[in-house]
Amino acid sequence: MLGFMFNERECKELDYVLRKELDEMLFDLNDKRIDGEIKGAIESRYRVIFRMYARLAPAKEISKYARNRVYH
Repeated sequence: MLGFMFNERECKELDYVLRKELDEMLFDLNDKRIDGEIKGAIESRYRVIFRMYARLAPAKEISKYARNRVYH
């Protein structure tokens, strides 16, 4: 396990970067043109990024990015 200490501005920047990454991955996961194998890789990465985001964000913000566990 690694630990980091961020100041307030750095936390806001990390929050922004993680939200944008989650938005991009949600967009890609909803794109019908993307292959199922690639979507699986995106889904795996999404879970990691989501857990990182969940450590920083308030519960109300986290719920915006929570996904149903639907497997295709």
